Amino acid sequence: MPKANETVLEIDLGALTQNFNYLKSKLQPNTKFLAVVKAFAYGSDSVEIAKHLEKLEVDYLAVAYTKEGVVLRDAGITTPILVLHPQPVNFKTIIEYCLEPSIYNVKVLKAFIKVAEEQKQNNYPVHIKFNTGLNRLGFWESDVDYIASKLKATRSIMAKSIFSHLAASEDLNEIEFTNRQIESFKTTAKSFEDQLGYRPWLHMCNTSGVINYPEAHLDMVRCGIGLYGFGNSAEEDKMLKPVASLKSVISQIHMIEKGETVGYNRAYTAKGFEKTATIPIGHADGIGRQYGNKKGFVFINGKKAPIIGNVCMDMIMVNITHIDCNEGDEVIIFDANNKASDLAESANTISYEILTAISQRVKRYFYN
Repeated sequence: MPKANETVLEIDLGALTQNFNYLKSKLQPNTKFLAVVKAFAYGSDSVEIAKHLEKLEVDYLAVAYTKEGVVLRDAGITTPILVLHPQPVNFKTIIEYCLEPSIYNVKVLKAFIKVAEEQKQNNYPVHIKFNTGLNRLGFWESDVDYIASKLKATRSIMAKSIFSHLAASEDLNEIEFTNRQIESFKTTAKSFEDQLGYRPWLHMCNTSGVINYPEAHLDMVRCGIGLYGFGNSAEEDKMLKPVASLKSVISQIHMIEKGETVGYNRAYTAKGFEKTATIPIGHADGIGRQYGNKKGFVFINGKKAPIIGNVCMDMIMVNITHIDCNEGDEVIIFDANNKASDLAESANTISYEILTAISQRVKRYFYN
């Protein structure tokens, strides 16, 4: 790869292929694979990622909101797309763009049936979400009779799948809780099938579920963070390759004397003669203020440079007193070796947050 000469997010589609194949290797041959491409495909680029996943013959895609699905359809993506958190105001758009909604409560169920009937739909595929312990979205097990009665009373929609979401599949201290979730879901699924007279697909595993709970793979699994190179455990991280590398460049180097201060509110004071580098990336690009004042760091010529002072909107300053470098040299914020998860940990957060925070103004560059 050529050295970065501006702030750029490099996306390695070869790493995406590797992660997809690794996660798929954990599944039975008939278990389907749904790839989660919400939030600009975890901060990268949902269209390019979805196009690549289509080439890999992924079975399903998922987004959080309707607008995200529309973007994919407008880009020519034809793979089925599940919308995980649709709002009734968008139901006509969902049908117009052949998106498939998650139906998670009575209000949403009634509203979608009404729109599907008005649009003269027949057996439009929907996905019924059950809450088994995350307590975020979803029907309860006791709602099965009601849902079945509504589905039997209309020809406009049909349950393509029923699904749930694991709350703590990465936490090996929560095996008992997760097993209770899995059993609860299986009971609900059986009851649902008995009532409806047909068997929808069943899915509940996220990346950590795929890795830790093979007995819960069922008909389909939903992978998000694993596709982008993080497995929620040190062991699994070795098998996955981060897809995104965030790089920048040294704009200016300053020599400062003892007692001089750096940045807004004079948040950093030099202890002696020091050398600092200013880099064109800031909180408007996704490097939040929580990374300032020596919490976060970057890598220059293989050495770690702590962020000093407060993070600015468009710039950070780092201490390079101990690093031999020049203006114009490449700066690595994170890549496959210096992982986003390590940087995130420095500010007591997780890889998901730093990846999805990378602003759309940062140039994306794709290679394979």
